[in-house]
Amino acid sequence: MNLHAIARERAKAGRPVRVGLIGAGKFGSMFLAQVPTTIGLAVTVIADLSVERARAACRGVGWSDDLVAGTHFTEDAAAMVRRDDVDVVVEATGHPAAGIRHARAAIAAGRHVVMVNVEADVLAGPLLALEAREAGVVYTLAYGDQPALICEMVDWARSCGFEVVAAGKGTKYLPVFHSSTPETVWHHRGVDPKDAKLGGMNAQMFNSFIDGTKSGIEMAAVSNATGLSPAPEGLAFPPSSAEDLPRVLSEANLHHRGQVEVVSSVERDGTTVPNNLRWGVFVVFAAPGPYTQRCFREYGVETDATGTLAALHRPFHLIGLELNVSIFSAAFRHEATGSPQAFVADVVATAKRDLAPGDMLDGEGGYCVWGKVMPARDSLAVGGLPIGLAGDIRIKRPVAAGARLTWDDVEVDEQDETYRYRREMERRFAGA
Repeated sequence: MNLHAIARERAKAGRPVRVGLIGAGKFGSMFLAQVPTTIGLAVTVIADLSVERARAACRGVGWSDDLVAGTHFTEDAAAMVRRDDVDVVVEATGHPAAGIRHARAAIAAGRHVVMVNVEADVLAGPLLALEAREAGVVYTLAYGDQPALICEMVDWARSCGFEVVAAGKGTKYLPVFHSSTPETVWHHRGVDPKDAKLGGMNAQMFNSFIDGTKSGIEMAAVSNATGLSPAPEGLAFPPSSAEDLPRVLSEANLHHRGQVEVVSSVERDGTTVPNNLRWGVFVVFAAPGPYTQRCFREYGVETDATGTLAALHRPFHLIGLELNVSIFSAAFRHEATGSPQAFVADVVATAKRDLAPGDMLDGEGGYCVWGKVMPARDSLAVGGLPIGLAGDIRIKRPVAAGARLTWDDVEVDEQDETYRYRREMERRFAGA
């Protein structure tokens, strides 16, 4: 890859890549932990709603007093992206509306954008990426998070001449999780509520991982970046070990070839799948002919019963600890580590319970809805309400539990900036 070699030369020349970070939460903190030991990179400014919290995050991950003192801290992200000492902006807030606003400001200022905020990417990423291309800057998914790692695997397979049959990630899944709320999340995750409180764990955020929303969002990001697509009914979450991927995700068990899917680390009775991929990513690919199939056998590759399908997996992802790959790729090579090319998949708010007129939706991971991935054309056909806009919005007609919400089910502020940008993205990419 040679990124480190280029970074080393930049450091020798006194020209490190200068990074502005927006959001010093968990992901941001993991990225910050690597800064003191990364050659050729400097975090010049950190924007956070709480400057003191951001400083504490830096100290908490091992920054020296001198490094903290040499970094500018601010609550004004809009001003930060325009600073002359920022080459790459890392958006790590996790808030869809804020993420879109920050990314657009950074692109307008001529800065590369690393979009950690996958919620914002799935809400309007294709249009953000288009704006970035037109401005001559890079808009990229965040390496270390699962979507970018999956995109890398898909690119590897295609570059080797393999057809990608399926790609995705692992998670812990049971059907009952779709109705999980912040009150039940710790039980489902097997965490003592007291320990969760002690660790400062956000129940609603962690619930979005359990109830299927985060899986849907991440697979939509992969779809939009690679052209792979979800099944019409969303993710099936079949249980699978790493070795069984070519069999579990064979053509007979998929809706179509070229599908995104998430495999469960537990069987439907709750027992753990041995050698599961709860934290991992994978790609399933096909041999183009008999000679390649024979090579699979000769080199001990696990395949399906026909010997045609094989899989490559990575058992873990390191979140923000790996983010520098995206930063350096954008700055040195003008390349993204995954970037939306089209509007292939969407994530639509789906009722966890019966919803009545006057109910206020509370967004992903809350008590009201979870996010279900579906083909974008189907979402557009029914007027699906994107999960990224399903917070602080009021229900205006009854919605039954399990039903997908539409724009007609909610009271929409048509002057809202994020709503208008999303609708513009739909208009521009409807035929993509």
